[in-house]
Formats: sequence, structure tokens, C-alpha cells
Amino acid sequence: MLFDLIASVANEAEDLLGGAEDPIFESSGLTELLLRFGFNLVFVIGIIHMLYFRRSRRADYYFTFALISISIFLMIFLLGSVKIKIGFALGLFAIFGIIRYRTESMPVREMTYLFVIISMSVINALAVSTDWLTLLAVNVLFVVACVLGELTSKLKHNACKYVKYDRIDLITPEKYDEMKADLEKRLGVKVLKVEVGTVDFLKDMTLLKVHYEPLDEEEENTVDETLKVPNF
Repeated sequence: MLFDLIASVANEAEDLLGGAEDPIFESSGLTELLLRFGFNLVFVIGIIHMLYFRRSRRADYYFTFALISISIFLMIFLLGSVKIKIGFALGLFAIFGIIRYRTESMPVREMTYLFVIISMSVINALAVSTDWLTLLAVNVLFVVACVLGELTSKLKHNACKYVKYDRIDLITPEKYDEMKADLEKRLGVKVLKVEVGTVDFLKDMTLLKVHYEPLDEEEENTVDETLKVPNF
């Protein structure tokens, strides 16, 4: 009689918890999660710390990239059984490509690293049927690509900046060389090319895009932020 009561209670508990096929704790699943999480974190932090942060020293993006990688990995890994794997992964790329962190304009280099971090996290979370050696090779290829990209970015390059220029008498084509010489004297750099933009004859002001050789090799090859001149 006692055994029948115990069996009855056990059966009811099994029904409430989803049956034997859906256990509360599965050690193999937890082990797989921790192994893949650690594997992904090692490569992601390696890229962020050794490649990105060493050059840029942007602690804010360091924090952002690390948390995005952790969030994407856990979300993809735990939703891996849902039959929307490819669509979900592509949707994440589309979302991050659209929002571009609306609080500020994200530089191209940071955006590139963001997509690399997302790609690695998605691959490491979804490739459950891929052997570890192949997964290791894929992550190493990501690292090699980032290293080559950093080496290429250290080559000599040209930079550009927007300049509000007050000498509109020099913007004519025949005085182009004189305008370049004046800009070189004022800016203290070797001016390579000048593009003339908006001209305000009432204020004797024009907007120039000046291409020059940067004095600092670490200077980014982009204008830092989009210039908006509402009252120009």
C-alpha cells in the first residue's frame, strides 16, 4: 500500500514537471553552455583587448562589445532549438545595422568590430553540430582577419576635416593653389585636396572639406562626426 502511494505521488510529480523527457536539470546541457560560453568569451575578449582597445583606448566600447557578445551568445544559444535560426541571426544584423546607436554616430572601425563580435557570438552559439576543431579554425580566421585589418590600417593614409573658411575670395579655381597655401599655414598640415561646399556671401563664409596628411599616424581616416550647420 505504501509503495503504491509513493508511486502515485511520483507519477503526479512527473506529470507536473513535464515528464522524464523534460528534466529540471541536465548536466550535459549546462556543460555544453559553459564550454561554449568560455570558448566564445576567450576569443571575443582577445579581439577586443588585444586588437581594438590597444589602439583606440575606448573603454566605453570595450564595455559595450563585451556585453553585446555575452547577450547575443546566451540569447542565440538558448533559442537554438527554435526553427528560426537563420532568420533570427540575420534579423540581429539588420537591427544593429539600422539603429547604429542612436545616441551618437558610431565610427566605421567600431561598427566593423561590432559586426565581428556579433558574428562570432552567433556562430559559436549556433554551431552545436560542428566539431570543436572546425569551430576553433573559424574563430582563428576571425582573429587573423582582424590582425590583417589592423596592420593595413597602420599604412600611410589621408585624413579629412570640415573647415569654415572666411576668405571666399580664394575659392575660385584660378586661386586654388593660393587657398591651399593659406590653409596649410593656418592648419599646420600638408593639404592634399580641398573641396568647396556651401557659400554664404552675406557672412563671407564658405564650408570646405580639407584632405590632408595627418601628423599623427594613429589619427582616424574619417571625419569624427557629421557636421551640422543649421544657421550657416
